[in-house]
Amino acid sequence: MGESGRMSEICYYCMMDIAPLIEHTLLRPDCCSQDILRLCEEASHYRFRGVCVPPYFVLHAKKMLENDQNVKVVTVIGFPFGYSVTQAKVAEIQQAVADGADEVDVVINGCAVSDGRWVDVRNDLDQMTRVARKADKLIKVIIEGALLSEEKLLNCCDVCSDSGVDFVKTSTGFFGGASIQMVRTMRKRLPNPIRIKASGGIRDRATALALVEAGADSIGTSSGPQLVQIV
Repeated sequence: MGESGRMSEICYYCMMDIAPLIEHTLLRPDCCSQDILRLCEEASHYRFRGVCVPPYFVLHAKKMLENDQNVKVVTVIGFPFGYSVTQAKVAEIQQAVADGADEVDVVINGCAVSDGRWVDVRNDLDQMTRVARKADKLIKVIIEGALLSEEKLLNCCDVCSDSGVDFVKTSTGFFGGASIQMVRTMRKRLPNPIRIKASGGIRDRATALALVEAGADSIGTSSGPQLVQIV
């Protein structure tokens, strides 16, 4: 690529409207209804893809966004460790759907991953995916990539592919966040229909744009307003 081509690509990413890719996130254990109200108001104002809230606040967020059908309500399942028994995670999904969640971000069973018990990992994901599919909801799988060797990262991608999930998500944000190399590795391994959600430690526009360029299809962040500011 010549110099003019590189400059054009840089300019494209600088001007790119990433608001439709952002899932404005608030999962702190001490968040309150006023925090969720602010989150929803910002998501509507900036035209974000969605809000990601604790299961306790799904009903609350859905009501706050009842006049804005473009902002999805996303919640987490088995968060943040993922080692709950499958029946508990299934029940969480069913309750989230009943409360109005549009999408669920489920945490992979990290203990089973560490043990290399891929049949257990697959069974866990299969059951959760069936429940989400029955309710016609999108399902994203959080794999906690910062804790994984490259081999286990690839294995997680393969299991997620076999289960037919909609997204694979890089991290909960509790144990490190998304990296450019992580997203590139995931994009090379995952089939095209499965999208990538980068999350964890994304606090500025430059980082978000670099992750999108590496292959991320959506961005999970608590810093959404900062990311859409072009300076």
